Amino acid sequence: GTVMSVLAGVCLAATLAMFATGLSDLRQMLATKSVENIQFLPFLTTDANNLSWLGYGCLKGDGTVITVNAIGAALQTLYILVYLYYSPTKRPVLLQVLLLLAVVVTGYGYFTVLVDGGTRLTHLGLFCSIFTISMYLSPLADLAKVIRSKSTRCLSFPLTVTTLVASSSWTLYGLQLHDLYITVPNVPGIVTSLVRFWLFQRYRPEQDKPY
Repeated sequence: GTVMSVLAGVCLAATLAMFATGLSDLRQMLATKSVENIQFLPFLTTDANNLSWLGYGCLKGDGTVITVNAIGAALQTLYILVYLYYSPTKRPVLLQVLLLLAVVVTGYGYFTVLVDGGTRLTHLGLFCSIFTISMYLSPLADLAKVIRSKSTRCLSFPLTVTTLVASSSWTLYGLQLHDLYITVPNVPGIVTSLVRFWLFQRYRPEQDKPY
């Protein structure tokens, strides 16, 4: 109904805003023709996550999940290609990209050939959920760094806002669909975003101490 349409729209807008925070990295790479101070792993893991959820959306026939993750995968692939182009050490970057492709192809083969059609959606949903939870929990090292240094310089405030809105809207979307594979993995996103807000409040930018 109307609630689902609104939720789908919010999910789409918030997630695309979250993905778009990577555009600042893209602008920096294009402006400086360098990949200095830019982390490559988040592009790679987000791309893998988008491709996994794209498969889940196609299998379930969910237009919102398909649209969001198709655009997300295209954006992340663009970031990866630009990073690869400007990276002075192309071999390790290329190896990581090839590893991602190998994982995607292996996963596709596993879910289409070895997994029974009746349980395919369940298996893929479980895989996507675990992947998303691990992605949301991976920045915990940054949070520990903030507490140690009493500085929030390494955290992005716009990314924290968009992550909270996206995680909350996807949680509600999953609840409306009674889909635990969408609901559960987005709860850690809400929790880590709230922790980040607390850190921004606790260690305000003007209180930052020089390293």
